[in-house]
Amino acid sequence: MPKAFSKAEAEEFFARLKKHTPEPKTELQYVNPYTLLVAVVLSAQATDKGVNKATAPLFKRVTTPDQMVALGETGLTEYVKTIGLYRGKAKNVIALSKLLVEQHGGKVPRDRDALQALPGVGRKTANVVLNVAFGEPTIAVDTHIFRVSNRTGLAPGKDVLEVELKLEKVVPEQYKLHAHHWLILHGRYTCVARKPLCPTCVVHDLCRFKDKTRVAALVKPRVPPPKKSGP
Repeated sequence: MPKAFSKAEAEEFFARLKKHTPEPKTELQYVNPYTLLVAVVLSAQATDKGVNKATAPLFKRVTTPDQMVALGETGLTEYVKTIGLYRGKAKNVIALSKLLVEQHGGKVPRDRDALQALPGVGRKTANVVLNVAFGEPTIAVDTHIFRVSNRTGLAPGKDVLEVELKLEKVVPEQYKLHAHHWLILHGRYTCVARKPLCPTCVVHDLCRFKDKTRVAALVKPRVPPPKKSGP
């Protein structure tokens, strides 16, 4: 078990991520809290790029639960059929839209339990909506954050909930609002799954990843020997 991050190390860890990306944002495209909710539900086991491609024309036509219900499951399927598991997702989006109309006046609730009561909405999706739409300092743990938290030793855990609860404790208060965005971006573009880019990592020296020296050595540029001076 790697040595746990100290308070000072955690502070430095996020200070560097912030310096690298001062204003991190979700890469999912959305218009309002409702379209954000729909986009996050559609993004399960799919890429943000793929979801954005599908929702760009969808959100030109639909921006409210009422409009989505009017579109119907068959109509929605035509927009999202390029996304993995689209049939189940379309069914959930229509169902959650009906519940928003019937129980919440067509508004997305600012409450985790109420969000998780909606079809297709789990804890991660609820946390994303609370954070991005309402500015709550929640941490949504996806595969990238799970990998980064375990690999670096920042918040190791056997499942996403354990990692989330550990991150809640280790992330300094002033960084919690954007913490999951910094970690997602770090995992998506630097601390990638197969060959992490350790030599260019801004938290390289703080990371507990035991294989990073070996990985770094694979891509370390060769340095020519110094030239001899004199005749």
